[in-house]
This record gives sequence, structure tokens and C-alpha cells, in this order.
Amino acid sequence: MIKIIIERRIMPGLEEEYEQAAREAMRISLGARGFVGGESLVEMGRSDHRLMITKWRDMRAWKEWYTSEERAAAMQRVMPLLTEEETISVYEATQ
Repeated sequence: MIKIIIERRIMPGLEEEYEQAAREAMRISLGARGFVGGESLVEMGRSDHRLMITKWRDMRAWKEWYTSEERAAAMQRVMPLLTEEETISVYEATQ
């Protein structure tokens, strides 16, 4: 299992629009092969700072989703709401 941490900064005033777009992207990812689960977090006191934590069966499943047409379509709604490119980090459990 791996966890993907996606950090995003939202344009001020567009938080609600972002929430709708992010929920839709998460809904679409539920059908992705190898997707195990995920959550969306907002930093306390900083409504423009969001963290998505998703869990995937393996790196291959994540890469398949990351390069999919479904994710690209969902991200067309999310990306214009960001102040900068999202940051993606991959984590795995220690042995």
C-alpha cells in the first residue's frame, strides 16, 4: 500500500467552488482500480491550504489513475482554482 499526499493552495474566495470540484474528483477516483480510500483536510486557520490523502494498492495503480483521462477531466475543474501547482508526495510504510 502507498499513500499519496496532495497539497493545494486555493485562491481566496473560491473555497466553496474548490470543495465541489474536489468532491467530484474524489467521487470519480472511487471507481479507479487500486484506489483504497482517501480524505480531504483543510489546515486550521488557513482555509486556502488543503491536503488530500489517498491510499492506493500500489504505485502502478496510482500512476494509472494519475495519467487517466478521468483524472485529467476532473482536474480541469480544480486547477483553475489553485494559486500554484499542486504538490504530490508518495509515501510507503516502513518495514
